[in-house]
Amino acid sequence: MVEVFDNLSDTLCRVADLAEFIRMAHPQARYSHAAEDACIAIGGLVEQLNTHRKLYDSLREVVQHGDKIPTTDVDRHVARLFLFDFEQSGIHLDEAQRRRVVSLNESILTLGQHFMNGSLHPRAVPKTNLPENIRQHFTIDGDNVVVTGLYADAHMEITREAGYKIFLHPDPHQEVLLTDMINGRHEMATICAVNGSLAETPELVVDFLKHLASEVRPRAQEDFDEMNTLKKAQYSYSRDVAPWDVPYFASQVRQNKFLVSASDLMPYFSLGAVMEGLNGLLLNLYNVTLEVEEPSPGELWAMKHNTEGVLGYIYCDFYERPGKAHQDCHFTIRGGKLLADGSYQDPIVVLHLNLPSPSWSSPSLLTPGTRCSTDFAEVPSILMEFFAMDPRVLSTFARHYKTGEVIPQKLLERLVASKSVFVASEMQLQTFYSLLDQRYHGEERWSLATTTTNILEEVQNKYYGLPYVQNTAWQLRFGHLVGYGAKYYAYLVSRAVASWIWQKYFSEDPFSREKGEKYRTEVLSHGGGKPPRAMVGEFLGREVMAESMVDALMTDLDYRKLKVDSALSP
Repeated sequence: MVEVFDNLSDTLCRVADLAEFIRMAHPQARYSHAAEDACIAIGGLVEQLNTHRKLYDSLREVVQHGDKIPTTDVDRHVARLFLFDFEQSGIHLDEAQRRRVVSLNESILTLGQHFMNGSLHPRAVPKTNLPENIRQHFTIDGDNVVVTGLYADAHMEITREAGYKIFLHPDPHQEVLLTDMINGRHEMATICAVNGSLAETPELVVDFLKHLASEVRPRAQEDFDEMNTLKKAQYSYSRDVAPWDVPYFASQVRQNKFLVSASDLMPYFSLGAVMEGLNGLLLNLYNVTLEVEEPSPGELWAMKHNTEGVLGYIYCDFYERPGKAHQDCHFTIRGGKLLADGSYQDPIVVLHLNLPSPSWSSPSLLTPGTRCSTDFAEVPSILMEFFAMDPRVLSTFARHYKTGEVIPQKLLERLVASKSVFVASEMQLQTFYSLLDQRYHGEERWSLATTTTNILEEVQNKYYGLPYVQNTAWQLRFGHLVGYGAKYYAYLVSRAVASWIWQKYFSEDPFSREKGEKYRTEVLSHGGGKPPRAMVGEFLGREVMAESMVDALMTDLDYRKLKVDSALSP
């Protein structure tokens, strides 16, 4: 039965995923419109299958009482995953409850779309509300000043403060949308009673976040103390650092203390050099190479293991073009799968970027460093960030595109250190966001007299180093509350696991073939076939608990601080 569902899922995904990619990326409208029609059609079919009672009953019978043929632990785990997906649509409920689930799904989707749209709207206030000397920093529309964002990079503090307080002023309509969406999710969770993740239980999530909040606090306070010193040195008055100051002073430190600018770095990071660096890393770790293949130069890469052969294909849609969606992402076109005849269906993915096109005088030059933000799926990408910011790895490929000169060691050290500026306060901010998300979606519900802003004030004052600013409602601009749905913590959990793996296996030698092969065979090769918490625990030789994940994050923060201190030393 698992094989039947696996084949069914693979067939549907091969159509749906390809159609979604063409809808998003094809430059010709007639193709993207046709793909959109295909997406709608396949979506309708999937909805029919998700509510197909006979399919569900057959799968549940297998999960509860076993199949007619022998099954493995992987079979049984995957069967439970399929059952979990089924029950998210409420198929296991009676008809009245199922109709309620369908209604809730539609309502939550609509509320989320309206909330996302509202979170991006600019805010207009009468220009008489602002001093004349700062009106010029905002857009003027008749008698109004229009504030489109936080203006976090403004040199004058009063401009940053005005942008923050105006843009984040409470919006009653957004408050209603957010409250109704969260209440709908709570009712849905109560009816369906489903869960499943790397963290496995809400209790472990909250335990992890609260423990992290406690451990990161003194390190974050050091960051805020440094910001206070910088602020008092720059301005004649001595107000303490405020939330609107944090991005500004982080940028100031990167520019002024480390003297790192994009123009200095980009010549050493041409697209070709970066791809060569990635190829070298994969070869060292996994005995895998990237090879350019036909049909067109640069169009696709084959990933080949030097003894196992082709592992999959990567189509590279690197460059920006008119009409192309402005987002960097990847699309799965076809998943890897063992077929009935014993052969293997190689996976195909598309890397969809918006890099500047090469010119007649220079190749495409990249800005080094990335940020990535739901559960275990993020671990491999975050782990790659450690390799991408390790001087030993960067020095193997970062060469000037004109002269071939290796990037100077001092510049490399400043680059790495600049990526670690105020990382403790940033982690505290992410912890606060995650705890707020948990509070909104948790069992500790708010009363009728309590708003999401009241909860924001309570959680911020308890878990973040800078106090809540009265008459602001930051959460009403936070679109991630729609997409993550009580799983905003996933980035921190994934970062903890990735940090742990890096420290245990790769920090001493980022090119270790032995450790790379172990990571590939014991973690990456399982895909979704093994419960992630058990898999990670076996790989790391220690149970994944709140304390162990926090220890890994604190070790990483302390290492990054050493890098900063070292780069600043004479």
